[in-house]
Amino acid sequence: MKKLPNLTWTPAWTSLVGCIHGCLKYLDIAPSLGWLFGGSGHGFIINMSKDGSCPSGPTAWNTTRFFDLGKNLGYRIEGVFGDKRQPGFKEKQVQAWELTKTALDQDFPVIGWELSIPEWYVVEGYDDSGYLFNGPEADMGPSPKPWRKLGKTGIGLVEIYTVKPLKPVKDESIIKEALAFAVAFNKGSKDWILPEYLAGQDAYQVWIDAVSSGEAVLMGHAYNAAVWEECRRNGAAFLIEAKNQLNGQMESTFDKAIQTYREVASQLKDITELYPFFENNRQEPVGKNPRSVKAAEHLRNAKRTEAEGQGLLEEILKGL
Repeated sequence: MKKLPNLTWTPAWTSLVGCIHGCLKYLDIAPSLGWLFGGSGHGFIINMSKDGSCPSGPTAWNTTRFFDLGKNLGYRIEGVFGDKRQPGFKEKQVQAWELTKTALDQDFPVIGWELSIPEWYVVEGYDDSGYLFNGPEADMGPSPKPWRKLGKTGIGLVEIYTVKPLKPVKDESIIKEALAFAVAFNKGSKDWILPEYLAGQDAYQVWIDAVSSGEAVLMGHAYNAAVWEECRRNGAAFLIEAKNQLNGQMESTFDKAIQTYREVASQLKDITELYPFFENNRQEPVGKNPRSVKAAEHLRNAKRTEAEGQGLLEEILKGL
């Protein structure tokens, strides 16, 4: 048995970022949560299923570039990806298990997908039978998680990654590459967007349509609002740090962008207050009612304001 003491996730709706941040705290190299959200690009993206409310939106996209941007921030993510619908799945389970044991034996933290519910987890240790972990609603699943059962779910993915330290690059490169990724993502780049999903303004529109029609599902609607509000709030925090690091370069543009993303976060925060997740964690439609009308209006405001924000990010990119 092996367990890394004091290794735990940073509680966050965006569990992937929260788990990485927890690993970086363990390694004693953690930036602010805002710098991590923004420097990885996650603070500015939005991904939504075409039905406009599926809770898979925040996690169902190609994270390759997101992981790669971690190298700029001072960490490297490497690991195993497997799909139960593809050949060699059992071998991927073995590879993930062996990678986990090797990394933890060397005191490097590990993150993994769906050790309990469909979210990300910190793997804090292992015993003879499986993974010891913490993260969102970790007590909903077996602990330890039998290693032979990893990925044997409806989603059917094995994802196990080590988190190791690197020397970070200059702040200007962090800012430039993160914003370039976010801008391209929100324009619907097929490099990262899966076929049944939409990004950016298109993502907002299907969300608006689902809420306006009353067909959005309560659980997915509330969860998406919580995740994307957290992202925009931390995106604004990143822009504040970025402005300070650039010593007044494009200060007025940064100020406008900060205010813009704060406003987007505010509109999404209003939705989370209309639909608190733990009071709306049900597979029922939102229906057509005064509450859903207000939510749709907040989404329209967020969509319009975020279009302005996207333009400001592009302006910053041109100036770097």
